[in-house]
Amino acid sequence: MAHPQVVRPSFHKGVNYFDVNYERGPAWYGGHFPLRSAVSVRTARAGGPCVFEASGYYLYHPLAIERLVRELPQVKVVVMLRDPVERAFSAWKHESARGFETESFERALELEPERLAGEEERIRSDPAYQSFAHRHQSYLHRGHYADQLDRASAVLPREQLHVIESADFFGEPEGTFLELTDFLGISRTLPPHFDRYNARPGDMDPATRLRLGEYFAPHDARLEAYLRGVPSWRDAAGA
Repeated sequence: MAHPQVVRPSFHKGVNYFDVNYERGPAWYGGHFPLRSAVSVRTARAGGPCVFEASGYYLYHPLAIERLVRELPQVKVVVMLRDPVERAFSAWKHESARGFETESFERALELEPERLAGEEERIRSDPAYQSFAHRHQSYLHRGHYADQLDRASAVLPREQLHVIESADFFGEPEGTFLELTDFLGISRTLPPHFDRYNARPGDMDPATRLRLGEYFAPHDARLEAYLRGVPSWRDAAGA
């Protein structure tokens, strides 16, 4: 958002049109962005506008990417991946803080298969259906990143998909950001500073962490096709 060419939505960065608001139609979606005439003037000196939004549920929702590519065939999709073990725990903390989760982390993991049973199939068969459990209580399944990237790659040209590891961004933000500007075709302009968002305190039980690391190992192994090699969180653990 700090880049001089980048234009954010008018209200909040996550519009969630292609997943849970699709029935509202393209006019509703377009209404979340400023007028082209206004942003063209504002970004003219920088090189012209590049409009974005960031809805984290798009990649996991079984219909969103297909809808996105159908309506915006030239779209460029950016995906940032983090250690799925940490993602699962962070998601649980986030949903608990919002009141969407009332169980302990370990109990929520046990309940997940039951909670998600048949939900993806129901979403596909009834596009108007919204699954609370699929959106808010998927801690393990949402960490199957390769499955989601495979689904996106099936409808999206590979040159329109850019995958970043969060460790690269937080560890070397300048270089990672410049790679992103090159992918988007905008000027190689760095923001004045880089901030970290969404961190919540809390420690995971070591036994749970070990178990989840083993659980995600085969899913992580399939990510090499989308990354430069072994995911950094596996490499750091010697896996």
